[in-house]
Amino acid sequence: MTAKRTTLTLDLAPIAGSRFQPTGFPDLGAATFERAGDTGESLLVESAQSMANHLEATTWDTTTNGPVSEVAQLPYVRVVDEQGEFLTSSRLEAHRLASAYVLDSKWNGTSVKEALPDLLGLTAGRPVDHRKVAAALFKLDPLSLVHGVFFAQSSWPWQPKIARAVTAFIEATDARPAVSGGVKKDSVYNDADKAGGRGSAEGYGMVPHHRVEYTAGRIQLFAVIDEQQFASYGLCSAATELLSALAWWELATLLDDGLRLRTACDLVVAESGATELPALDTAQSRLAAAIKAADGELGTVTEVVWSPPAKGRAKSSTEDE
Repeated sequence: MTAKRTTLTLDLAPIAGSRFQPTGFPDLGAATFERAGDTGESLLVESAQSMANHLEATTWDTTTNGPVSEVAQLPYVRVVDEQGEFLTSSRLEAHRLASAYVLDSKWNGTSVKEALPDLLGLTAGRPVDHRKVAAALFKLDPLSLVHGVFFAQSSWPWQPKIARAVTAFIEATDARPAVSGGVKKDSVYNDADKAGGRGSAEGYGMVPHHRVEYTAGRIQLFAVIDEQQFASYGLCSAATELLSALAWWELATLLDDGLRLRTACDLVVAESGATELPALDTAQSRLAAAIKAADGELGTVTEVVWSPPAKGRAKSSTEDE
């Protein structure tokens, strides 16, 4: 059996200087932790869910509100308003095909939420046919089979879930805080009271602030591509190869020109780790060949229409009923 999980470990470094800004969480701040057996503090620089968003973003062109040319032939769900203006898509939504904007839309006049159970082959009193679910998702948007989707719909006979087949995150070891600060200047009043009693909440006055960045002895990106999960979907070999090629292309594309996660977190792959990933042109060639080979298995772009609730607050499709 050739299917397996492929793991990558890439050394990263700030593109300039030594400081970087890690991801932060509400009421927590930077996610620091201790590794068993290690001395010094470790740091989560970027979470798995955030990296999934970065990887998926490689497929989308925000200037045209459409897919980039390399994946233009792949299906996805496009959400428009009643006037036909673009709103969002299954590539942009955190829940992908399970997004409220997808499920609460109309598809050829029919509720998407009501149509999907039949399309996925969900029947009360019968076990879930996981192959049928995977085949349906592949025709709607293959990215849901790469980055996962969970239909948490209590009104459906089953709630199918696809785990992430590609997991990536960034950690730093021997991490140390680099504390600095600054001040927001007011060129008119240096005393907020003189601005009619309006203060910093309204944007007036001189407002000092502190800033915490980090340095680290080592920054590493860890990625796992689960080729075995791709094979478990039971798709044809061409479709399975397409999913694998897509995962590798996303990683190569994301890291080709560095990894700018935030204003103060711009990282590049260190020389020592560059050989673990295929060159971008190699990944592009593999993806193009895979798309061509799987052409007969691919669906078309699905356009659905989302309308705001007429009155009050309507229950979202991501809520229990």
